[in-house]
Amino acid sequence: MSTEFLNIETDIVKALKTVFDPEIPVNIYDLGLIYEIEVREEGKVRVVMTLTSPNCPVAESLPEEVYDKVLAVEGINEVELNLTFDPPWSKDMLSEEALLELGLL
Repeated sequence: MSTEFLNIETDIVKALKTVFDPEIPVNIYDLGLIYEIEVREEGKVRVVMTLTSPNCPVAESLPEEVYDKVLAVEGINEVELNLTFDPPWSKDMLSEEALLELGLL
């Protein structure tokens, strides 16, 4: 992966860390809701994400917020956002940072 793509991916992660699940006081990246970030040529990016459950109360608004935050990253002009529940999210996907924040470590 080129340095340019790595820098863009880093900026995307920073942007995603500003998005929070309203039920859990941890950003969605550290919650493990982002499964994949693929930076492509010409300012295109593909993001695969999940929700804590299919019945999540922010099932409509959270993906929209993710889309908007990623699109706002410098160098990005097209976002493909895929929502999946395979594999289903579990607490095992929490980052160490999230575990500390939630007092689980």
